[in-house]
Amino acid sequence: MPKYAPNKMPPEVKRRYFELIRSGLSGSEASQRVGVSLSCGSLWFIDAGQVAFTDVPISSRFLSQDDRIEIADGLLGGEPVKAIAAWIGKSYQTVYREIARNSKPDSRYQPWYAHGQAHLRRRRPKMRVFEADAELARVVAERLERRWSPGQISRWLRRRWPRRTTWHVCTETIYEAVYRGLIVPVSPRLLRTARTYRHRRGRGSSRDGALRRCTTMKPIRQRPAAAKSRRQAGHWEGDLIIGAGQRSAIATLVERKTRYAVLVPLPRGHAAGSVADALIDAFTALPAGLRRTLTRDQGNEMFQHARIEQATGLRIYFADPHSPWQRGTNENTNGLLRQYMPKSTDLNSYPHHELHRIAPELNDRPRVCLADRTPVQLMRRWHRPGTARIRDDP
Repeated sequence: MPKYAPNKMPPEVKRRYFELIRSGLSGSEASQRVGVSLSCGSLWFIDAGQVAFTDVPISSRFLSQDDRIEIADGLLGGEPVKAIAAWIGKSYQTVYREIARNSKPDSRYQPWYAHGQAHLRRRRPKMRVFEADAELARVVAERLERRWSPGQISRWLRRRWPRRTTWHVCTETIYEAVYRGLIVPVSPRLLRTARTYRHRRGRGSSRDGALRRCTTMKPIRQRPAAAKSRRQAGHWEGDLIIGAGQRSAIATLVERKTRYAVLVPLPRGHAAGSVADALIDAFTALPAGLRRTLTRDQGNEMFQHARIEQATGLRIYFADPHSPWQRGTNENTNGLLRQYMPKSTDLNSYPHHELHRIAPELNDRPRVCLADRTPVQLMRRWHRPGTARIRDDP
């Protein structure tokens, strides 16, 4: 990539700039808010191309803006495509197709340009083929009445009308039209499976379930005995509290011996990269003696657990699927936090100073399991020298 000044800004600044543009702000206002010159913002805008659209979340099997940023960073750093694919939890074929399909004309992969191109390609202003062509719908309906499968109909259309390419519809197009009722009214007798809806299918290395196929994942049974017995501080449990519509989240950390809770905001979302960055910042702020182990569930937000271990010195272990009792301390703490942050609320609406108020208040409650002492009292002996003193009970 060119090395002029606009490309030296952090990706977070560029991301915020494009978010402001998509929200309706002018280029000069967006540049001013993120702290760059108008000419710098204009170069970003020209380089990215079409960005004036609302970036709404879609299925996790599609590449997101964050995925494309990580692809661009990996390519810039000379990483192999297979390593980039493993990093973001996608198949390497998906990443190869993405680079070939959405690179700029000069063969340079620019993440915001690529995201805009994908958005434009996804829009479908044209009518569906069976809505636009009633004659084709009639012909296909006749074959369905004769118990032909969509695959047989698709091949027959190509044989019967080889030059009429507008009628060369694929099997999936016929299935979709049947399920939408575009050919004939939806009925169980139309298809051999007797289905009246699309059966969800998937294959390949998608983000869904990617962590569970990770061979470096350490199970909870390998966790040291000191973590299980609670005789030693520095062993943590972690989880996410999810907000309304799964559009916001806060990471929660609880120390097993002292029950000391830490709230970690996730303003950039709860994708694997954002969660890893936030947890690294949270744990590196703690003394080394308090960074021993972390026990998590098998959520895909922990896909980059190896990077967290390398940056913090933690050893991360994963509970068995559908076994929340193996992280009971964290589950209980999340229940207490719901007093402050009820379900179906936007967690991004809680400013950082509000989270800094909630955590100390929770840590200042006496606990029966601690002989009516507070987590703050027990944590004081391990608190890092030189930081603000943790207040004790009078």
